[in-house]
Amino acid sequence: MKPLFSIVMVSLNPGDKIFETLQSVEAQTCKDYQIVIKDGGSGDGTKERLQEYLYQNPDMANRIRLVETADKSIYDGMNQALEYVEGDFVYFLNCGDSFYNGEVLAQLVAVLKADLESGEAQKTGIYYGDQYDMLQQTVVASNPHMDAFACYRNVPCHQVCIYHREMFAERGYEPRYKVRGDYEHFLWCFFEKKVQPKYVPVTIANYEGGGFSETKKNRKRSAREHKEITALYMSRGQRLGYRMILLLTLAPLRTMLAHNKVFSGVYNKLKGLVYGR
Repeated sequence: MKPLFSIVMVSLNPGDKIFETLQSVEAQTCKDYQIVIKDGGSGDGTKERLQEYLYQNPDMANRIRLVETADKSIYDGMNQALEYVEGDFVYFLNCGDSFYNGEVLAQLVAVLKADLESGEAQKTGIYYGDQYDMLQQTVVASNPHMDAFACYRNVPCHQVCIYHREMFAERGYEPRYKVRGDYEHFLWCFFEKKVQPKYVPVTIANYEGGGFSETKKNRKRSAREHKEITALYMSRGQRLGYRMILLLTLAPLRTMLAHNKVFSGVYNKLKGLVYGR
């Protein structure tokens, strides 16, 4: 019997982080899942430690598929992992990130199963919730309504997105994007497949932050990729209009507040109120 969830973890020399993430999966009260671990050739003893972990945890061993193949990037690794997913829904959880608590999957089950039975899951395509930012130590509320402007401004990070497997039936992530591959795929689903992403009021993941996409070099790459990707799906007039709105609503200042340890808690609580939490 196939599982409801396929949880994908992509790793390369993750150290203890892979086990911290696995423990958060193991703690889920809902056990209707498989785990696909796609390792890109770790040289830090990950394989040996995983084998020991699986020997000591036979229940988890029955749920885990370890795939060891070389890859060119994290998105290439994700694409490779997709070949092994069996569940109706796909969730990507990075090593170092974790589920917010042990009830996350259980909280999602009722919504997802109902939509599967009614046929709405494929139309919805993407389900998303909130995240807990471990660096800022605050819950970050996601926009409960996705439209073109929301897609331009930003979309929920993949750590809080659960995808119907059909979102990857035609294509996976575009590997030429090194930082925003998940952003481009979200926009492709929204604009090309015409899905209607659904917000679920659940804090899904503890987001570690400070990773690959947040280095100074990759923040610049992120800005370039954002410009290129939005040009694929939005007209020049749309993009200019959205940029003007962001400037008039002091978006740079709000971004600074959101990432400031002193102000981020208050800012995100206010944002939650604006979103109707």
